[in-house]
Amino acid sequence: CLVSAGTGLLQELVYLVSQGADPDEIGLMNIDEQLPVLEYPQPGLDIIKELTSPRLIKSHLPYRFLPSDLHNGNSKVIYMARNPKDLVVSYYQFHRSLRTMSYRGTFQEFCRRFMNDKLGYGSWFEHVQEFWEHHMDANVLFLKYEDMHKDLATMVEQLVRFLGVSYDKAQLESMVEHCHQLIDQCCNAEALPVGRGRVGLWKDIFTVSMNEKFDLVYKQKMGKCDLTFDFYL
Repeated sequence: CLVSAGTGLLQELVYLVSQGADPDEIGLMNIDEQLPVLEYPQPGLDIIKELTSPRLIKSHLPYRFLPSDLHNGNSKVIYMARNPKDLVVSYYQFHRSLRTMSYRGTFQEFCRRFMNDKLGYGSWFEHVQEFWEHHMDANVLFLKYEDMHKDLATMVEQLVRFLGVSYDKAQLESMVEHCHQLIDQCCNAEALPVGRGRVGLWKDIFTVSMNEKFDLVYKQKMGKCDLTFDFYL
């Protein structure tokens, strides 16, 4: 099960590592059909139950709403967190790109809603802290989006160990290179706003006053948590 703030990229990395696939092959397939979303009405729980093990399933649900199998350690969870300033910018661009949502408010209004926990899936601050409380659980792999850009090789090794797949040194090096290609393809795709996948995206749109307000809210809501983020690299 994948729960993340970079789900599109993470799902492709996990599929690549778990299946030993080639990034060009992934580019030709509809990856969303390979990894259904747990809480979406389509394809539905009945079809998900029929998938053969090991199943790869996506979700954005808070930890407490995930199936009991995950809480009991019977299934594995890969969670990816992204620094919230970049996250809110990417989330805003995502909302504006969807025909169904077609958000037409300003970024300042959107950011205010984010800080006040008024967006879909509830509070990001509660969501990320709830998973962080379980980051030492044997069946949970807690990843950070920024580490994917900072040290991809280590992240791929973590995924390989966690997923229980076997690679020799040469195969691992090849897999890391494939993952680099995949990230380049995803972050530089023409269909995405320029630079949407990079770290430090927020600096192009946050005003000084917005940044000060965000820092204050972040400190209030995350002050007791020892989870830290890189806001730029």
